[in-house]
Amino acid sequence: MQSAGRLIAGLAVLSGAGNVYAQETIELPEVRVEADADAAMASSSAEDPRAGAPADGGDWLLSIPGVSGVRMGSHGLDPVIRGQKQTQLNVLLDGAFVHGGCPNRMDPPSSYASAETYDRVTVLKGVQTLIYGAGGPGGTVLFERDPPRFAPGKTVTGRVQAGGVSNGNAWDAAADVAAGSDRAYARATLSAKSAGSYTDGDGQKVRSGYKERGAIADFGYRPDADSLLKLSLESTRARDVLYAGAGMDAPVSDNDTVKLSYENTAAVGPFAAVKAELYQAAVHHVMDNYSLRPVGAMYMRVPSDSDTLGGRFSGDLSLGRGVLTLGADLQRNLRDATRYGGMSADPTMVNSYLWPDVRIRQVGVFAEYAGQWSTASRYTAGLRLDRVDTSAAKAALDPMGAPVSANDLYSHYYSTTARDHGENNLGLLLRAEYDLTGRDTTVYAGISSTARTADATERYIASWNATPSMQWVGNPELKPERHNQLELGARWTRERLSVDGSVYYDRVHDYILRDRAHLVGDNATIYRNVAARLYGADMEMKYRWSARWSARLTLAYVNATNTSDGRPIAQIPPLEGTLSLDHRRRDWTLGGAIRFAARQTRVDDDPLTGSGLDVGQTPGFAVLDLYGSRRLGRDGQLRFGIDNVFDRAYAQHLNKANAFDVTQVRVKEPGRSVWMKLSMQF
Repeated sequence: MQSAGRLIAGLAVLSGAGNVYAQETIELPEVRVEADADAAMASSSAEDPRAGAPADGGDWLLSIPGVSGVRMGSHGLDPVIRGQKQTQLNVLLDGAFVHGGCPNRMDPPSSYASAETYDRVTVLKGVQTLIYGAGGPGGTVLFERDPPRFAPGKTVTGRVQAGGVSNGNAWDAAADVAAGSDRAYARATLSAKSAGSYTDGDGQKVRSGYKERGAIADFGYRPDADSLLKLSLESTRARDVLYAGAGMDAPVSDNDTVKLSYENTAAVGPFAAVKAELYQAAVHHVMDNYSLRPVGAMYMRVPSDSDTLGGRFSGDLSLGRGVLTLGADLQRNLRDATRYGGMSADPTMVNSYLWPDVRIRQVGVFAEYAGQWSTASRYTAGLRLDRVDTSAAKAALDPMGAPVSANDLYSHYYSTTARDHGENNLGLLLRAEYDLTGRDTTVYAGISSTARTADATERYIASWNATPSMQWVGNPELKPERHNQLELGARWTRERLSVDGSVYYDRVHDYILRDRAHLVGDNATIYRNVAARLYGADMEMKYRWSARWSARLTLAYVNATNTSDGRPIAQIPPLEGTLSLDHRRRDWTLGGAIRFAARQTRVDDDPLTGSGLDVGQTPGFAVLDLYGSRRLGRDGQLRFGIDNVFDRAYAQHLNKANAFDVTQVRVKEPGRSVWMKLSMQF
């Protein structure tokens, strides 16, 4: 229960005393949650048998209610929260922004986050804080590592684990070992995983195999009991990643990240606590259409790089009946991707500068105050200002194998070229929470106005094709999205029953819509600003039948409309949820869960009149999963389960929007999968 108490305290700090339901925290290997100290916290550990055996961080996030995912294969699932995706979410890997190297997001940031190598994952739904970067109107995802803890008299601690999944013959193994003391430590983590193509419920093979290796080295030093200086070196190597939902695969997907951080929780000058972080991430990605599949009419290869340099400084000031956090952050991202074509393997003729040496620099300052009016009422007020500068150095270059440059494409579709661009963006946040009489009911409200700038693909991608409908062209003149959001919610807790829910409304000015070039008339994929409206609700209900039996129901719904044109926004999940029943007895846990989704009829699936990014309407489904766990002494655990027990053939509504191919592809989910995972601590 001490671990659960630390979990609650950490969540309260992260939420700024805001909506607790709108965030989900998953405590990873070192924390054992023996009981739910507060049902509304909706927390679990990686040792929870419901966690399954995720392929990567994106796959792991799907176990959190209200988080959907875009599937193109087994690896690289792209998370979606409240209908918002990609750079509408802020995803930080142990404090660092790691932007993927694929223009079509084969490798979203979460694909470089192996769940086995993190101690804690937190999802903040909606806008709950402004301190983790600009934008993030859909939410913030924090993958975090904690310093190792050494028991009295011990200088070495660690964990080893291994597991497998029957469907696709997948396996994974990891070892995490730390040596040192409370003053200094060294921690090394090695991980490996591999999978073949899985089989769907119809018995058909789905191209989805991958191989991945990872290594992490952390070095920590405490000058005193209140401070920590840490250096982290991280390397990930993914090979032969197959994608059923794309015309190419990824033979190479690498990331190397270096991070240096300092934290002091004691007084430093006027600050009650300070934290400083500096990081550099280098991603190298290669996709092609010939090394892992039969080649089509022409060999195509796209090597790409995404290098990010960033940092953050923040300090806490005790002020009145609360804490004022002041800080600044910097992020500079360089992206370059060139597509080569030819009639033989390893083509060398330049077809397009997909990312024409794109440079995005973002500098922000923020102030956020978390205080209380009384013991029963709390609030958070935040202000953020960001400066964004962008450029595309290769936009004027003419490719050898194509008649047009990036600027030629921009000029054709938008009557402009890639001039250096700059913008100033303001973010505002106010959240309040009040405990009603009896303190078993809390109501809360949040209002925010935040801006999200266009990313490298939306602003600068330049994919030429002899067939105009297969061209994909960014818009250098895009305005930043302005999200004006209102959220209302309540949580009610009694001895056996807890209910936690919220509703939200988001009016968006200059929503960045991926669309078709209907005005030009050739149906190329383009981007433009429109007005949009999103609203929805999240709900979780828990009931404890007895000390051994408990049940949980979760629901999530979002509705998104392009109000400029009066049509649905594509790629929005339908009503979805889970219903689970769990039994705990001594060292055993057994349970079952039904995952379900309603039919999605609000689609934008016609490329002649809309975007065509939806494959079409998606039928609803319900799938049964069974799971369990067994404690092995004090230090071991065996987890096991069967996903999709009845081997049902189904697919999520979300599919990877793919402008490189003529039609969209909906990838079916895995059929029946038996999995097992063994872990030991020492």
